[in-house]
Amino acid sequence: MLIDRVVENVSRLVAAPSVSIDSNRGAAMVAADLLESAGFQVEVQEFADPFGVPKFNVAGRRGAGVGGLAYFGHTDVVPVSSWSFAGSGPFEPAVREGRLYGRGSCDMKGSVGCFIAAASQVDAASLRAPVYVFCTADEEVGFHGARHLVRHSPLYREAVAGRAEGLIGEPTELEVVHGHKGIYGMRIVSRGRAAHSSTRGGLNANLAMIPVLAEARRIHDETQTDPRWLHPEFDPPWISWNIGINDHTPAVNITPPQSVCTIYFRPMPGQPPGELIERMQRVAASEGVELTLECQGDPVYTDPAAPFIRRLLALAGRSASKTVAYGTDGVAFTEMHSLAVFGPGSIQQAHTDDEWIALEQLERGAAIYENLIRSVC
Repeated sequence: MLIDRVVENVSRLVAAPSVSIDSNRGAAMVAADLLESAGFQVEVQEFADPFGVPKFNVAGRRGAGVGGLAYFGHTDVVPVSSWSFAGSGPFEPAVREGRLYGRGSCDMKGSVGCFIAAASQVDAASLRAPVYVFCTADEEVGFHGARHLVRHSPLYREAVAGRAEGLIGEPTELEVVHGHKGIYGMRIVSRGRAAHSSTRGGLNANLAMIPVLAEARRIHDETQTDPRWLHPEFDPPWISWNIGINDHTPAVNITPPQSVCTIYFRPMPGQPPGELIERMQRVAASEGVELTLECQGDPVYTDPAAPFIRRLLALAGRSASKTVAYGTDGVAFTEMHSLAVFGPGSIQQAHTDDEWIALEQLERGAAIYENLIRSVC
């Protein structure tokens, strides 16, 4: 049965630990082996993340021609803070009462295993267009794998050139998502000099940060009310301009030698995030503090009336697609002809202790994926 193959695939992926701070080699090699066993031509990329840790992307193609369907998933998972599920650990997959437990089972090794199992059900001789599978590293920590894939994968360039339909397999409970917000993040650092606060020797780093925070507050308030920064299709309809501050001072009588401000926000289609970055850059320069743009990713948006969205809705038995506030690797794949987010499992289970995915979601997801491959390819 198809569900047995899905459970086997997902279990093998979960059993290969791939927390983002570590290498994902084991999980990537499992994905490569599953793709090869399903008849895919496989491409493996190795690269180093910003900390020098080796990471791996895997790409596969089955079938010839142009166009087709490109599925995107990631093999990294978030850390485990605690795990109370009796009888198994976070990387010891277990099936209990209609659920498959394990770190990454929902986000998103369940979807990856599900799609590969579905693709294996389709006779390669029947394909008129190719099926692509891309499994990236570091989705959880800055989309490094996705950006490396875009720059270096011949199969990805082929899928773009052929105008393949793009599918991000993140958990949506098999609802069709036609758009999600982008993500931009910056880190601002003011440097001073530590000393006992009763002396002349210190330089308070917070003083230069105060004007920066004042501008950040002005932008926050503007983006809550200015129609330019609102979008009625999203909930919440604003960009969620989020300000974090910390001077890391261990005692109240030490002049703070460093003040750090982080700002993350989520622009929506048609908005110019560069304007907000430039405003913060100007005030940072005027106060002599350092500003680093840590991440940037554009929103994903496909017209809900597009043929690919309508096809997905029909196969999933849904009446309408929707948008979501979170982001995916899709921020790096916006040059694809079209992109939708659609996968088994609930975002409510992602990143949780005792993470799980319902077998019913995996079974339905595999059936829909199989039908989608047959329909598109």
